[in-house]
Amino acid sequence: MTAGRICVRSVDLADAHETVQTAAQRMNSRNVGSLMVVDGDARPIGVITDRDLATRVVAKGLDANVTHVGDVMTKALEVASETMPIETLLSHMRAGPYRRLPVVDEYGKLVGMVTLDDVLDLLSEEFIEIGRLVRREAPAALAEL
Repeated sequence: MTAGRICVRSVDLADAHETVQTAAQRMNSRNVGSLMVVDGDARPIGVITDRDLATRVVAKGLDANVTHVGDVMTKALEVASETMPIETLLSHMRAGPYRRLPVVDEYGKLVGMVTLDDVLDLLSEEFIEIGRLVRREAPAALAEL
């Protein structure tokens, strides 16, 4: 299983040149806590989060109607390749620590977003399936004793 197989392909986006007010309204209307910022070639260049809005705009008294997303977004952006195995992805997320990572194709273009919850949901489903297999096999194994 790879990052590309489990990522959410529909990602809410922002433009670096739009105002923080516009981005915040989009976050509110879509009920999300972050927007991925991409360049003209769909390559991730940053992310703007509700925390960025609170600490870099509101707390500093900036005007959301004139401040641009590119001025306050988080620019140091880690990404996962869509071919990255889940085990590697989880290790990478834990080491960061990152709760969400953009997933990119071989050209660095955004293809989706993967969250720690996505990875944990997949792993819990795998463990549940293993438990079912063990329960099915256990009576037969005990009968052989």
